[in-house]
Amino acid sequence: MPVAEKTVRQSVSLPARIARRVKSLAKSNSTSANRVIIDLIESGIEAREREKKHFFELADRLAHSHDAGEQKRLKAELARLTFGD
Repeated sequence: MPVAEKTVRQSVSLPARIARRVKSLAKSNSTSANRVIIDLIESGIEAREREKKHFFELADRLAHSHDAGEQKRLKAELARLTFGD
């Protein structure tokens, strides 16, 4: 039987526009706004972790690349990830 994670009560203030969207998602998925917020936070954390992993994979490829064309492409991709489009 899995052990339940300890929960921590946390208070956050959401802009009205975001709160409306959260309530709308909760209603359309027949779940609570709290569950929607948790799912969105978990998705965001996972996305950040994937992005970080991708960045370090590109940096590693750049460090080991001997092809000037590939180095230029990797540098451009790393700059895009770092500074945006």
